[in-house]
Parts: sequence; structure tokens; C-alpha cells
Amino acid sequence: MSYQAPTREQRFVLDHVAGIADLAATPRFAAAESDMVDAIVEGVGQFAEEQFAPLYRTGDTVGAKLVDGQVRMPPGFVDAYRAYVDNGWGTISAPVDFGGQGLPVTLAGVALESLGGANMAFSLCPTLTVGAIEALIHHGTAEQQATYLPHLSTGAWTGTMNLTEPQAGSDVGALRTTATPVGDGSWKIKGTKIFISFGDHDMTPNIVHLVLARTPDAPPGTKGISLFLVPKYRLDTDGQPGAFNDVRPVTLEHKMGIHASPTCVLSFGDHDDCIGEMIGPLHGGMRAMFTMMNNARLNIGLQGVQAAEASTQKALAFAVERIQSAPATGGRDSVAIIRHPDVRRMLMRARALTQAARAITYYAFGQLDRGALGDEKAAARCALLTPLVKTYATDIGTEVSSLGMQVHGGMGFIEETGAAQFYRDIRIAAIYEGTNGIQAADFVGRKLSGDGGTALNALIADIRTEAADESALMALVDKVEEVARWSIAADVQDRLAGSYPLLTMTAVAVSGWLMARQHRIATEQLANAGSDAFLRAKQAVTRYYLDVLVPEAMGLASAAQAGAGALYALDDGELAA
Repeated sequence: MSYQAPTREQRFVLDHVAGIADLAATPRFAAAESDMVDAIVEGVGQFAEEQFAPLYRTGDTVGAKLVDGQVRMPPGFVDAYRAYVDNGWGTISAPVDFGGQGLPVTLAGVALESLGGANMAFSLCPTLTVGAIEALIHHGTAEQQATYLPHLSTGAWTGTMNLTEPQAGSDVGALRTTATPVGDGSWKIKGTKIFISFGDHDMTPNIVHLVLARTPDAPPGTKGISLFLVPKYRLDTDGQPGAFNDVRPVTLEHKMGIHASPTCVLSFGDHDDCIGEMIGPLHGGMRAMFTMMNNARLNIGLQGVQAAEASTQKALAFAVERIQSAPATGGRDSVAIIRHPDVRRMLMRARALTQAARAITYYAFGQLDRGALGDEKAAARCALLTPLVKTYATDIGTEVSSLGMQVHGGMGFIEETGAAQFYRDIRIAAIYEGTNGIQAADFVGRKLSGDGGTALNALIADIRTEAADESALMALVDKVEEVARWSIAADVQDRLAGSYPLLTMTAVAVSGWLMARQHRIATEQLANAGSDAFLRAKQAVTRYYLDVLVPEAMGLASAAQAGAGALYALDDGELAA
């Protein structure tokens, strides 16, 4: 079965979770009227089905190749990307002044969901460009914005983030890439960066690299890091790609999945001729990096939604077609496996988790848009939700993709069926842009302890006000509040030891709140509609999440408060023995 964009589901969540109509009621987002939203949701869904989805298997089996120092994309990718640019799908939330449509980021997220559901590896390219656009909007000079944003906003040029180095990993402060002043305001860049997604390709005439580097006499650690813009080709006097800028892919990583996404080792300045320009102030690289990373983390959470949706669609199609075994209730004739209780359990779990991941992700995007309008409470809530979205949604993508393989039985382990590819592709999402463990540490550190729980308390109050009649959800919310208070007061090691289960509990509570809202609205609409398959399914799936998955999260409380003692009962040598 080919991917089908879940357009009605997306529109329902846009309306009742993200609150797209409220955004459209503001002057900045007035263009996001109902007809425009419909056109985008349906149009990008059709585009994804027709242009990106047919290349999904080709991208996996052929993959990107490094040929004579240049990355070559698999057959069909160059034309499909050109169609993406020509159709304007990259312009949705980009600034109007630079060729964008200026619509809510929430709508751009819907577009990325459909594109990534159709072809996750391919969609990484425009996803990364979004981060480069954000960095330039918030930290670039007017001249830099005028030079680069018109090309990035349309996707005519793509952007990358260059943070990681072989010796540094997630410890960005240990990077060694250098930036030496030339004397005319530009800088010579020299160093090596690893794990650079779409660090090179042949789909656009230029690639804009955003590179973290250390200037001469910079203080050690993260305080001495600056951000630089380094194009693959320097610009000529007309602002067009000109001379090669001495940045080249050294090798491509051989990965478990996302084979169509070229993950490059990039070398800057092999011939001491790589020129960049500083973005933001001297030693302001970490601030600019977090602008890119926070945006990227929501989009990575969205990848969990993409994989879960696509895997669930494939599993459902297989379960309807696969005939095996008589039903437990009696009879001799074999039936479709969708009739068997355990297969049914996996499919309901997959659908419920997928919808929960979409709900919390779209809700966070909606808060991001409100924050951009000046709503400080929404901005604080988006900051609180970002590690939840990145972690919970990518965990869901991994779990649901695994369930999809399980529904296929032995055939799920056979590559030809395509079920395993979803799992292989999404598994990286829990690792990159800050591992999920790092997200959990950020949640209990900066996000929770940093404000003494103020943002979380405000969120909990809203959940209690709206969903007071959901007893299981209220019990979980009470437990989250209790464990959060314990975490804030705990020793740092104990706090970190329980950070992941606390994050998951909180994410389930937030998702449960949003699923309860959808359940109530679907029930009301169903009473008026009389018969509607979508609303009936929405009612049943949200109820399953509230009655089965929300109570599960209560069991995480013990782990969240267990402390670090058991983790250090063995010394390093004993644990590794």
C-alpha cells in the first residue's frame, strides 16, 4: 500500500488542538483562512503521495552516493526536489519580505508531516533548511538576510547545521574547528564536521552551511564558540554561486537507515581557502545554535509522527489482506489477522500512539506561533514542551514502527515487504539533535528546575480545568505533579536518574489531555452527524488512549523517584565486566 496523507486527521487536529482559527484571527496570520488551510493540507498531501512516496524504496535500496567528491542523489530525487521548489512548499512559513508566505509554522509542520510520511529521508533536506532560515532571521544582519533568505525560503538553496566533531560528540564545547579573521570582515574556516545531513547533494546550485567554530584567543568551552555562514560556492557580484569555497564531503556514513539522506563528513579549508562570515556576535554561537536546535527538535518530533503514520497504514493494509488461523471464538475457516485480539491490540495501540504524537506536536507548534505573536505564556509553554515532543514522539515512532513489523510477522523481517524500513529510518531520531536522554536532562534541568516548576504548574492547571472528568488522566496528572516536586528538590544525580520516566509521564499526561479534548469534540460532532466513519474512529481511538495508555504511565512513577543508588551499585569496572 502506498502512503496516503491523513488530511482529514491533520485538519481535525489543526482545528481542535493547534487552534489554527485563532491564529488566523490575528493580523500577522490573517492569510491562514479556512480555504487557504484546506488548499495547503490537501495540496501538499497530494504532492507527497505523487512525488515523494514513489521514491521511498528507491532511496533506501540505491541510496545517495559519493562520486568524484560530489554526492549524487538516487534516481528521481533531483526532479522531485525541483517540483517541491516550483510548487512553493518550502515557502509556507518563511518571511514575506524574502519570498515566503508568512503563514504559521504550524501549517509548515503539516506540510513536513506529509512529505516525511511519504519519504522521511528525503524530507530531512527541507527540514534542515528551516533551521538555517530561523538562525538568519534571529541572528543575521540585514545584508545577510537579503543575500541568503530569498534562496533559502524557496528551497532553491538548502541549509545545513554543522555542530558535531569526531572528538566532541554531544559536547559542543569541545569542538576544534577554527575561524581566523582575514581582515576584511570575513573569516577563514578550517576543521572537520561529522554527521552532517545533506551536507552535500546535487539538487540545488548552492548549499549554505552554518558552522560552529572557535576564534583565536576564544575562552574555552561553549563560551568561546561563534557561528559562521559558509556557502559551498562563494557568491559573485550578482549574488549567484561562483568560486568553490573549499568545503567538501570526505565520506558518507554507512547507516542503518535513511539511506537517501547523505550523512556527510565535511572538511572545511583543506587548502586554506574556505571563507565564512560570522552570524550574530562574537562568541554568540551557542545562542544561535539553540535557535536552530529548538526549531529542529520540534521537527524531529514530527518525524516520529511521520514514521508512525506510514508504518500504521502499511500494517493495517497487511492485517486486512493477510488470512491466517481460525478465530478463537470458533469456526474452522481462517480469517484476516485483523480479527485476532493481539493483532487488534497492536493496531489500536499504533493508531492511538500516532494520534497522541501528532496532537502534542501540533499543539507545540501552535504555542510556537503564539509565542512569535508576543504571547509570553505560550512561548514558555513551547519551551517546556519541546523536549517532550522530541522525546515522546520519536519514541512513539520507534515503537509503532516496531509494532508494524510485528503485525507483518516473519514477513516484517524481510526487507522486500518494506515494513522494516520505517523502523530503520526512524531509529536515528531518538539520537540526533540531542539524544532523548539529553532531552530528559534538559526537561528536569532548564525547563523544570530552572523556573521552579512554574510553567509545568500552569500547564497542569489547564489540564485539570478542561479534563476534570477523566479520572485516569487526573490520577496521572496528580502523580506528575508529585514526582515533579520531588525532582526539583532532589540531588542532581537522583533527579537525572529519574528524568526519562518523568518526561514520559508528563508527555503522556499532556497527550492524554489533548486526546480527551478530541474525544469530546468527536462525540459531540458524531451526535450531530449521525454517521461518520472518521469521527467514530476518532472517538474509539482517543478512548483507547485514555483508558489503556494513560494508566500505563502511572507505573513510571516508581522509576522516576528511585534515585541513582541502584544505577551506581556497581563500579564502572563491575558494570562493564
